[in-house]
Amino acid sequence: MNAIIIEDEKAAVRNLTTLLADEIPELKIITVLDSIKDSLEWFEMNECPELVFMDIHLADGSAFEIFKYADIKCPVIFTTAYDEYALKAFKVNSLDYLLKPIGKQDIRKALDKLKSFSNIGQQPFADYKGIIDSLLTKTSFRTHFLVPVKGDKLLPMPVKDILYFYIREGIVKAVTTDGKEYTFSLAMDELAESLDPAEFFRINRQYLISRNSIKDMDLWFNNRLSVNLKRNQTEKILVSKAKVQEFKEWFTGKS
Repeated sequence: MNAIIIEDEKAAVRNLTTLLADEIPELKIITVLDSIKDSLEWFEMNECPELVFMDIHLADGSAFEIFKYADIKCPVIFTTAYDEYALKAFKVNSLDYLLKPIGKQDIRKALDKLKSFSNIGQQPFADYKGIIDSLLTKTSFRTHFLVPVKGDKLLPMPVKDILYFYIREGIVKAVTTDGKEYTFSLAMDELAESLDPAEFFRINRQYLISRNSIKDMDLWFNNRLSVNLKRNQTEKILVSKAKVQEFKEWFTGKS
């Protein structure tokens, strides 16, 4: 059996390859890819392997993007550091995932599940487009937060009142439509997973913005974009270069 690994963390690659060598020495890892771009190029030039191990969060975006452009007809075992709602949907659809840090028991469980399927690599393993669409249309996203404020109070905060989230010195804060700021205990990755992707976009590592937060945009050098946000008059906020096209499509509603 041959397989590929799509993972951008070198330590995670080392751990996974060691575990696989111990549990299934007959498995051959034919390549390791670390980005959406490299993965799409590889699938375009090569036949589909018999198995794929894929991290969900890659440096240049969500691995779900790969399935929009590549015709992957083999089993995929997702790996991630976050046990979020999306993973449950994949599990229901006969896929599996490994939650980091991955151990031998996780590998054995995933392989036992694979053995239950016949004709692996000969027939489409799953309707990935249907799965992705279901994540966008059927998943329940957060509509409110309970935010700690002075003393022992919790402030109910509707998501629709939040313009954007940003990170300063490791602290996540939200800016609301009335210009007030609130500190959040959730990590930015957790927030991005829990909010409707049709309304919120992670433009770079520091900012997660809502569609309603955007005042206007400036063209920047090297085909980049600078986004001017409401209630933010002092800072130039750049869209990550790898996300410019995805951001434009998100803003215009183009799928």
